[in-house]
Amino acid sequence: MRSRGTARTIALAAGLSLVFVAAPASGAGFLIFEHGSKAMGMAGAFTAQADDGSAMFHNAGGLAFQRERSIEAGTTLITNTEGDFSGLGPFPGPNASGEQADALFFPSHFYYVQPIAPAWTFGLGFNDPFGLAMEWDNPDDWPGRFINYDAELRTFDLNPTLAWQATPNLGIGFGAVLRWSDIELNQRVGVPSPFGGAAEVGDAHLESDLEEGFGWNVGILHKVTPRFSWGLAYRSKMTIDYAGDGRFTQIPTGIPAFDAAVRLQIPFDQNLPIETSIEFPDLAMLGLAFGLTPNLLLETDVQWTGWSSFDELEIDFTQNSRFSRVIPEQYDDAFAYRAGLAWTTSPQSQWRFGYVFDETPQPEEAVGPLLPDADRDGFTLGYGYTGGWDFDIALMYLQFDERTRDETLSSPQFPAEPIFHGTYNTTAFLLGLTLGF
Repeated sequence: MRSRGTARTIALAAGLSLVFVAAPASGAGFLIFEHGSKAMGMAGAFTAQADDGSAMFHNAGGLAFQRERSIEAGTTLITNTEGDFSGLGPFPGPNASGEQADALFFPSHFYYVQPIAPAWTFGLGFNDPFGLAMEWDNPDDWPGRFINYDAELRTFDLNPTLAWQATPNLGIGFGAVLRWSDIELNQRVGVPSPFGGAAEVGDAHLESDLEEGFGWNVGILHKVTPRFSWGLAYRSKMTIDYAGDGRFTQIPTGIPAFDAAVRLQIPFDQNLPIETSIEFPDLAMLGLAFGLTPNLLLETDVQWTGWSSFDELEIDFTQNSRFSRVIPEQYDDAFAYRAGLAWTTSPQSQWRFGYVFDETPQPEEAVGPLLPDADRDGFTLGYGYTGGWDFDIALMYLQFDERTRDETLSSPQFPAEPIFHGTYNTTAFLLGLTLGF
């Protein structure tokens, strides 16, 4: 039999293991910006145009100039083409490696626009502005499985918006944002082995209910001349409080006495109430659009995202306080710089090109298997057709900088985070499609 002190260590190690996997549910780099294929074709440089239904996301002021009823619906297919990990010392070591599982997910959007008075337009939008899907191949062998092997964060926004055309050249819009969100997280539980090293003793699964939060957005679009416009938009931060259950499932080690000791300390096969909260960041966007020629338009945007409010995460096991933990995150505010070019080749067709440089707010010490974020460069190509119906398609190639973590957060307030050092390489493709009537 193991000593009482060692048994307490087993329980604490298992609890902290589940806590660590919860952290990246509110990690950086899970903002989704592609909510309309026209804007996506210009790498999201759309704040000073905002002339379709996606104005409800990019700049509510643009809705004021939309004087016909319209319906738009679409989706963005996102898939990773590379997601590799190479380990470093002291753990998991230079021989450790892993690959992200092939993933395909598709945040979608829907917009309804209805003029309601000579100077007023109403809009109703639906999209998925934040999301995370991170799954690693071969969880039984993946070195980071004790931190995460499969995780998902989903959000769904409903955005009723009202816009006022204050003058022939000035539009002002404002809206309410109702967000629903849930989280699912999975990892393995490892504890000290009686023979040295670590023993894999369980699987941990956390799943929240679908919870809601409230926010707002506002935007201004000013068409100074037929060849120059500017836009300014803001979307508020929002906090969602999550409640759900965590569940441990035992994995036998083949040592009966040890497995029995683990069962005495870890509440296997029970739903353990858990609470946490995520403060989703606020966004501000400034755009300038220039008509270079009657058929050629250039827009440049700057986007600021207020991630610095996310400096720690508290996980509360409401009936198992010994597992509760406050986790440091220490994120920074971040900027994205966007440029887009629209080339109108006929009254019905337009080609689009774009580039975005997107900074990561995630410090090196917080990079891990749940979210290996990095600065990224995005290149886009798009095409649009306008007739009795509208058709927009866009393709984006997203190249992440190589990101290496070889430091670990530690302070008197926060115990040392688990060491998992290594290098991550990631690339992705996005394909957007929007149909309008």
